[in-house]
Amino acid sequence: MAGRSQRKTADPVTSPPLADFKVGVDNVIFSVDTAQNRLLVLLVMRQEDPFLGHWSFPGTLVQQGESLEDAAYRILSEKIRVRNLYLEQLYTFGGPDRDPREAADSYGVRYLSVSYFALVRFAEAELIADGVSGIAWYPVDQVPQLAFDHNRILEYGHRRLRNKLEYSPVAFEVLPELFTLSDLYQLYTTVLGDGFSDYSNFRSRLLKLGFLEDTGIKVSRGAGRPASLYRFDAEAFAPFKDKPLVFI
Repeated sequence: MAGRSQRKTADPVTSPPLADFKVGVDNVIFSVDTAQNRLLVLLVMRQEDPFLGHWSFPGTLVQQGESLEDAAYRILSEKIRVRNLYLEQLYTFGGPDRDPREAADSYGVRYLSVSYFALVRFAEAELIADGVSGIAWYPVDQVPQLAFDHNRILEYGHRRLRNKLEYSPVAFEVLPELFTLSDLYQLYTTVLGDGFSDYSNFRSRLLKLGFLEDTGIKVSRGAGRPASLYRFDAEAFAPFKDKPLVFI
């Protein structure tokens, strides 16, 4: 009809499809070899594609009905036996290009990794070799190129470990129940580097904080004077929780 304009219907805005995720956990397991002053991380050799023959962190896909933390403990128990263990969730890595299986999957499945940070006592940790896959402690400063984005996860985990030493008693998770101040100082210098504090300053400030109990027991090591053995007092440490320690 003359004089009547026709309204043009706009095309609907199309949204990209929602991502379909598979969720896995990857464990960054640290330990301190105090005998050789080395910070170590546990690596396993991948036995399947992708990244066949590459080192990676112990990891697994989460099973039906399984919590993230249960999956983290499950893969830990398959790779290492240890009595004392500190474990906490680290970060979630879910970039669209972190796993080459995403490009090959015709259904567009994304692989998301919830990483966990663990700290164990080196002398007590027993690695479980299953006869097929390799497993080894690597010095953090000698880690090769890892599978997936695990080098990035390692960098994040290392930074978390250094930060944890500043405001939490995590150091005492990897020391024996009784230890000398020299043992404690050695652990800090191994993780943080020699420049964080000199020993005399470290010793005097630490003793003033009052959360180390002198057991009255002495131990002789080498030609020097016997050293006192201390025990960590968790109750006395409570007022310092989540606060930067002054000797760091």
